[in-house]
Amino acid sequence: MSKVLVSQRDAYGEALLALGKQDERILALTADLSSSTRIDKFARKFPERFFNLGVAEQNAVGVAAGLALEGFIPFLSSFAVFIPGRCFDQIRVSVCQNKANVKLVGSHLGFSNSGDGASAQSIADIGLMRVLPGMVVLSPADANEVRGAVAAMVAHQGPIYMRISRSKTPLLTKRGKKFKIGKAEIMRRGKKLTIVGTGPILTKALAAANKLNAEVINCSTIKPLDKATIVSSAKKTGRVLVLEEHSVLGGLGAAVAEFLSQEYPIPLKIMGIPDVFGESARDPEALYQKYGLTEEKIMEEGKKLISNF
Repeated sequence: MSKVLVSQRDAYGEALLALGKQDERILALTADLSSSTRIDKFARKFPERFFNLGVAEQNAVGVAAGLALEGFIPFLSSFAVFIPGRCFDQIRVSVCQNKANVKLVGSHLGFSNSGDGASAQSIADIGLMRVLPGMVVLSPADANEVRGAVAAMVAHQGPIYMRISRSKTPLLTKRGKKFKIGKAEIMRRGKKLTIVGTGPILTKALAAANKLNAEVINCSTIKPLDKATIVSSAKKTGRVLVLEEHSVLGGLGAAVAEFLSQEYPIPLKIMGIPDVFGESARDPEALYQKYGLTEEKIMEEGKKLISNF
């Protein structure tokens, strides 16, 4: 694990600009948040391929869908609480039902937007997106994976949603590694417990795993779920802990539980944000502490799973 801290939104902006230089079909759209989602450099370099639709997310989705159906590859970026939060129906009808090649990017996931409070914190976006037929859902672990994911999004034909963090977080993966949609990665081998995680919060899982002899799976694609990797690890360890910076309802934990309950029922614990709205804090870490998303709490829950079953 690198001590260097890099924001996923910075990596997203850099990757989109680099790929935009190679492919003229790539467009950048936003609902008045170009700077916050780091696509402002793309806007300056390619003003004719940049569209600020204003604070009108529903309309922005419709515009993106129309551009996609004309052969472009539009990337529509905003806070994750607004896209998909404010425009679910437009995504469902205009994008998914038309199988439009739209790439949606929701920044400031979970508690990473701690300063703006509940109205700007997205803790339900995975649940909203993974229920839509044909929608791919990505949640990269770090800035390096974001770069690879953006390239994979361009290559993939069809709608994709990717959530990214505002915070600067450690680099957990190697830069330049090809991102494979639908493939999870075992980040650490272990025998007593399987930890399935997604997003930058995997940093805390890796820190706890060494003391638990736990296997850690980076599930950077939530849909389609890499069922083979998860069930193989589950059969080896006999117990699973899911960790995510998302509501415990409807997210990665729900996806894993739905699958394992039918394929290989074993003891399972979901750690995430409880059934609450977000709240303001000076630093995301204060909210992680309040809601038990810490290395210490992962240790505690992991030990319970190991000792009780």
